[in-house]
Amino acid sequence: MRRQLRPTDVKRLNRTWRRNTGNRLGMILESVTGPFNVGSIFRSAAAFGVDELWLAGNATPPTNPKAGKTALGTERLVTWHEPVPATEAVKAAREAGYTVLAIELTAEAAPLHRANLNRDVCLVVGSEDHGCSPALLDAVDGACYIPQVGRVGSFNVAVAAAIALSEARRQEWQNLADS
Repeated sequence: MRRQLRPTDVKRLNRTWRRNTGNRLGMILESVTGPFNVGSIFRSAAAFGVDELWLAGNATPPTNPKAGKTALGTERLVTWHEPVPATEAVKAAREAGYTVLAIELTAEAAPLHRANLNRDVCLVVGSEDHGCSPALLDAVDGACYIPQVGRVGSFNVAVAAAIALSEARRQEWQNLADS
């Protein structure tokens, strides 16, 4: 019979994965204004061990009460920076040692699973309505997209962020023995 892990077992399991994690992850949220999206992204960022998160454009900060309701305190676990212009956020991430990759459909974008995410990488997601701005796309080191086979044109921004963070960690962990 299967049973859920006890809190102590979950902590032990997470500690094992944390010990096998060396790459740094960063994120830039450009003009993500929906507070529930922001809160959800912060929860995913905390779960996947994002080290730094830059807000850009008119992104809603996690201090917004609605964002906080979804983040459930996880915004305290991720170092985040107040909103700046998108190009400044890219510059700051690059100066911190990250390769900056936009999650966006562009002519040059690579499928997410083929992008080299097994390194210190800062993933960028753009606004709910328009994605990443042209200025941001000109500033990043590259772009990748999430392949889809359904009849919907895009993912919700919080879902896209979680998929991209998960793929970055999967690439890092793919050669580890299952724990």
